[in-house]
Amino acid sequence: MSATTTPPLEPVLFKVADATRVLSLSRSVVYELIRSGRLRTVNEGRARLITRSAINEYVALLEREAGENK
Repeated sequence: MSATTTPPLEPVLFKVADATRVLSLSRSVVYELIRSGRLRTVNEGRARLITRSAINEYVALLEREAGENK
């Protein structure tokens, strides 16, 4: 009998502390991005969470802005 292993799940929701590590930004910068609307969040109860798609959209925004500045 062979054992099947499932690959580990990639996180879909990130706490702010986790997002700071993923984005290599400080906590205060992440909160400023949230306040300014450049990084979207969702709330679950009292927790503010950042979706993987919101992180990807923010990175794409940075890439677009970098392309415009050339």
